[in-house]
Amino acid sequence: MNSLNPADTPNNLQTLAKTRLDENPAAVYLAGLSPSSRRTMEAALDTIARLGLGDKKVTCWDVPWHQLRFQHTQAVKSALAEQYAHTTANRMLSALRGVLKTAWKLGLMSAKEYQKAASVESVRGETLPSGRSLAPGELVGLLHICPPTPLGIRDAAIISLLYGCGLRRAELVALDLTHHIKEESELRIRGKGNKQRAVPLGNAALALADWLEVRGQKEGPLFWGLGNRNHGRRLTDQAVYNMLHQRAKEASVKNLSPHDFRRTFVGDLLDAGADIVTVQKMAGHANPNTTSRYDRRGQQAKHKAAALLHIPYRKRDVPSD
Repeated sequence: MNSLNPADTPNNLQTLAKTRLDENPAAVYLAGLSPSSRRTMEAALDTIARLGLGDKKVTCWDVPWHQLRFQHTQAVKSALAEQYAHTTANRMLSALRGVLKTAWKLGLMSAKEYQKAASVESVRGETLPSGRSLAPGELVGLLHICPPTPLGIRDAAIISLLYGCGLRRAELVALDLTHHIKEESELRIRGKGNKQRAVPLGNAALALADWLEVRGQKEGPLFWGLGNRNHGRRLTDQAVYNMLHQRAKEASVKNLSPHDFRRTFVGDLLDAGADIVTVQKMAGHANPNTTSRYDRRGQQAKHKAAALLHIPYRKRDVPSD
């Protein structure tokens, strides 16, 4: 994409948006998001700023967003479609629409200007979900490698909740002791969009009960650090990632991410015959189409169909070099 033409707007688009933060649409938009979403969307807006202005040094703070018009947002969409997967491109376009809407609410754009600029369509496409599903033996190995020590009991509980409840990493580290409803064997989760959901613990309750015996009933984070420096402090997203990386290495399990447990959670429930709407609610997906992306049954049916075809090939003796 060619960089946005500064002559297309009343003022030069490369003029820095030197406004107070409470009048800056990017600042106001980002302030309304959760910390994790804020980081993601700020990075998205930075990318759009660099695409639009053709300068790798600019950030979202350097763009007078209220001056963008449909020709600019359409050019941004085209550039994103060329360089990114459709899911990534659409996430960035969502951030762009959010800033434009904020600019309108701040009185920096007219309703007509906002509606036209934000009317750019999403990028079409379809991709397979990232990551992988865990085999049952891998889950057994990960839990088995956690020793009966305070640290091992904590890590086993984290692994059990990531798989048994399908938690996002940010959801797990945000849990407090008060979010555990022991009488109902549930966790009260606050997920994306500040939406709450109640997730049954199932068999994960056993591992959590062991951790609570170690942890005690003191108010605060459900999971905290046990080292000298971080004892009693809430775990970070990165700490959970690092722990899983280490446990996978110890168990000789192919490296995995926290999201792989969530993917396995959805796939295993659907394989076991759980209703997709129920699984959607348990996972906290806003749309059942998101849940269906992790449904392995269709792929399994394809493998069975492919096996019905016979290819008359006989194995050859491959000559060595």
